[in-house]
Amino acid sequence: MANKQRPLAIVVSIATGPGLTVAACGGPQASLTVPESAKPGDLLLEPCTFKPKAGEYQADCGTLVVQENRDKVDSRLIALPVIRVHASGSNPTEPIFFLDGGPGENLNLQFKPPTALLVEHDVVMIGYRGVDGSSILDCPEVNQAMQGVGGNLLSEASRANLSDARARCAQRLQDAGVDLQGYTIVDVAADLEAARAGLDYERVNLLARGYGTRIAQTYAYLHPDRVFRSALIGPGTPGHNMVFEPETIDAQLEYYARLCAENVMCSARTADLAATMRNVTRNMPDHWLFFPIDSGKVRMASFLLLKRTGNAAMLFDAFIAAEQGDPSGLLLLQLLYDVEVPITWVAWGDFYAKSGIDYDLSRDYAAEMNPPDSILGSPFSLLLWGSDLGWPMTPVPAEFRQVHASDVQTLLVTGSIDARFPAEYVTEELLPYLSNGNHVVVAEAGHELLDVQPEAVERLLTSFYDTGVADDSLYTYVPMDFQASPSAPTLAKIMLGIALLIIAAVTAVTWLIIRRAQRRRTRRQM
Repeated sequence: MANKQRPLAIVVSIATGPGLTVAACGGPQASLTVPESAKPGDLLLEPCTFKPKAGEYQADCGTLVVQENRDKVDSRLIALPVIRVHASGSNPTEPIFFLDGGPGENLNLQFKPPTALLVEHDVVMIGYRGVDGSSILDCPEVNQAMQGVGGNLLSEASRANLSDARARCAQRLQDAGVDLQGYTIVDVAADLEAARAGLDYERVNLLARGYGTRIAQTYAYLHPDRVFRSALIGPGTPGHNMVFEPETIDAQLEYYARLCAENVMCSARTADLAATMRNVTRNMPDHWLFFPIDSGKVRMASFLLLKRTGNAAMLFDAFIAAEQGDPSGLLLLQLLYDVEVPITWVAWGDFYAKSGIDYDLSRDYAAEMNPPDSILGSPFSLLLWGSDLGWPMTPVPAEFRQVHASDVQTLLVTGSIDARFPAEYVTEELLPYLSNGNHVVVAEAGHELLDVQPEAVERLLTSFYDTGVADDSLYTYVPMDFQASPSAPTLAKIMLGIALLIIAAVTAVTWLIIRRAQRRRTRRQM
């Protein structure tokens, strides 16, 4: 099968979460209910106004009604929000259906498409079942358990506690009438087809990133005649959906280490960034001043920060400083985890219902995700899969767990240092099956590809959708910036200073109130 890989000329060699405003329809976050007398496939739309990055567009907002479980005749109905933004041109071509990342995050309705795409194409955003619309699989039990127990988020006790929380959440949802078997990636692809049919489009273009690319691949497999062109940004491949291998993460850290060695500022601070990361990971201090440091949370935050190269600079800064005797930056990483993940990060029920497509019962994730010789291990996969699942996973047929040959015109865009879905996965596991596939690798970019060099992204996508040729000529080489500003230790100390000032202010006010009360009491006694 012919493969066409055309990386950017600027590519270095690779080592083997709302700005959307919608008026007149309640907005994307408005709660939905299933209309009376509704039946599966009903699409109810009203005119609304869409305001992306610039300008104002006429749009339709409304509700798509689907079955919760399409395999059951008597399944209850659920409602999903839909936004269709009308093209500004007079003769639009195939619409673009957007599929964002996740799972478990309500991002799909918050997309702000480049205005150039809206000239020739309607843009359609469909809420994901389980996280948007009338049925949301929230798991406060899991949110609480994600705080960890015993001072180590990744400990066996923490993982067992998380398993128990998943089981309790699943039982509560089922007791409330939720059919958890109806929330797989395959079901989301079916929702996409229902929306296409309801909107009366003959063919559609797909624009997907991260987890959304698995939905796009599933839809293209099920409905190849309905897909005109498909752009997959940071594409995931079967077998790697939320199962991140330690050796892959280590390879990306080694890549960063080579870039660091070529960077004057970074190389002056550490002779080997990968060795620094491994050393600090293996010898994590248990406190800074009188603040305890949870090594599990630090490792989890470290993996999450690798998603974006700008955030990775803060991560490396914290580890280098810790090796040199100042672990304050590690506490900052821990606080970032505490603020972001256990509170409102994702709807965990939706996460487990969908990300389990690649969960393998035969693997010992507790051992495999934390090998003793790894730089960082795979903390995310260790925490999420390294104990009895406790969640009633819905088996997904094998045909949806593998790559299939496709002649759909497909643009694959990856970053050269993406610790989640590295370019090698695409080159070796996905591209060989795409007879009309084209792979563009953006040098020294991570997973944030739609946010990197916006003008270049706009040219790349508009040329691909309009002509089938992906014009990457506007990309320029932007080297990795290892300068964290402010530095992680500095930011940690600033936060400590602010906290101490607040404590001092509260103490002073409390003392004044007590003094005033004492004086009043003395006057009354005189």
